[in-house]
Amino acid sequence: MTSAQRTDREALVTALALALGAAVSLGLARFSYAVLLPPMRDDLGWSYFTAGAMNTVNAAGYLGGALLAPALLANVGARTALVGGSVGTTLLLALHGFTASDALLYTLRFLTGVASAAMFVAGGLLAARLGSQLASGSRITPGFVLGLYYGGTGLGIAASALALPPIIALSASHAGRPGWQWGWIGLAILALASTVPIASSTAVLRDAAAARSAHGRFDWRPFGFGMASYFMFGLGYIGYMTFIITLLKEQQMSTGAVIAFYTLLGIGVMASPWLWAGLLQRQRGGKALAILSALLAVATLLPVVSAQAVPAFVSGGLFGAVFLSLVASTTALVRHNLPPAAWPAGISAFTIVFAVGQIVGPSLVGRLADGGGGLRAGLAASAAALALGAALALRQRPLTVRG
Repeated sequence: MTSAQRTDREALVTALALALGAAVSLGLARFSYAVLLPPMRDDLGWSYFTAGAMNTVNAAGYLGGALLAPALLANVGARTALVGGSVGTTLLLALHGFTASDALLYTLRFLTGVASAAMFVAGGLLAARLGSQLASGSRITPGFVLGLYYGGTGLGIAASALALPPIIALSASHAGRPGWQWGWIGLAILALASTVPIASSTAVLRDAAAARSAHGRFDWRPFGFGMASYFMFGLGYIGYMTFIITLLKEQQMSTGAVIAFYTLLGIGVMASPWLWAGLLQRQRGGKALAILSALLAVATLLPVVSAQAVPAFVSGGLFGAVFLSLVASTTALVRHNLPPAAWPAGISAFTIVFAVGQIVGPSLVGRLADGGGGLRAGLAASAAALALGAALALRQRPLTVRG
């Protein structure tokens, strides 16, 4: 094995460990909720608004974590924030399995949002740094590293889809603890198993430079259209990821088909680095963000206009193949147009506007769904937000030009 090959292999192992961080912070801590929502709603008697409010509270915590992230990165470093966030998220997921109180669940969803945001921002920063440290002539590109990191969320989604329904079904006969509570405990076990390689395989990414780089300043004004587009993405995508499983069950899709649908969505996320790495590497302005937002709008509309299985599966595959690469596109936008010292502040700023959109989205869709139009009306509004985001992104120009 040549030195370059060895370097590529080490970089790939580290990138995969970082991807597990995304699997925990988003796949297990947030998007698993879509699978757990139907049994929780049945057992706890929730309206759609209450169900959406749980994700709104989680998004509010995510906003809090994003706001705290720059100071956290400056004081403890990105790797420490990543590993500590994974440990905290694991504990919080476990606690979900020991309460049926709405108030306590709101609290836990909020705190999980805080921990997962700090973890996700730290992992994104480490992925950007890893991409900048690749050896000259490496076959692994910075765009691929970023895509792999964000695509790791798909592993968490697929794991949730495959693990949670059997756990819920097998625990249904256990008196005193509903199946959805065992599901949260199962997620905590998966998060704990992921924390070990996250801690061990990212040790090469030292925190020594974190404090120095975390103080770089970020001027949001040149990124205004990109940030507005990212806000609309946060507003639009979260309605789909909160309620799509509930909609499919209302459309009488079988449990096996629902598992296959959400697994396909997760596989799409995992495949996305290979699909979009070149686009993220080439585009220095908002074109990648615009393309991906438009594709998400189409994916979100498909189950609105048709209740058939084939459009639903096309929707899930397309949505999965796009939505985390859209997140990666904003990190790429920061990396292309700012010096490394400003990356933490830039990534945090985009994460904040994203989180604000996520706060509004679930409750808005839930409120619309409680009305006469049902979940289809809510998802149609989500698609409209994503389409508007695509139009805004086309106005984002690069700050620098290639020499």
